[in-house]
Amino acid sequence: MRTIDLSPLYRSFIGSDHLASLVDAATRTEKQSSYPPYNIEVLDEDKYRVTMAIAGFSKDDVTIEVQDNTLTITGKKPSDDEDSKERKFLHKGISERSFERKFQLGDHVKVLAADMEHGLLHIDMERVIPEAKKPRQIEIGSRLLENN
Repeated sequence: MRTIDLSPLYRSFIGSDHLASLVDAATRTEKQSSYPPYNIEVLDEDKYRVTMAIAGFSKDDVTIEVQDNTLTITGKKPSDDEDSKERKFLHKGISERSFERKFQLGDHVKVLAADMEHGLLHIDMERVIPEAKKPRQIEIGSRLLENN
């Protein structure tokens, strides 16, 4: 396993401890299975869509949860042992296994909606930056008063 030396970042970035935790989370997600396949699409400057191919799953089989900037999508197939005993395959190329896929969301990214059609799950997101976090220009020689 590769390790990444983040010490140069500590000299030039404020808050790089947060960056280090994001890098650590990204290396953990590399170990995930590639199932189910997905796309991440940029729809607009601050709008995104995750599309996952989950053929064979109904909306009752899938849960979507957001917690601490982590989007978790879980698919659980009900275990129908009787149904699987009746089915015989010459070739089985469609996976019917359960899955869990996690995505790290950037700061201020909100999940807007989820929809499923034709075996594809679409999750729409938008980055909404609060007014207090947007850049503002400071006049030289002026003093800012904070509202406390």
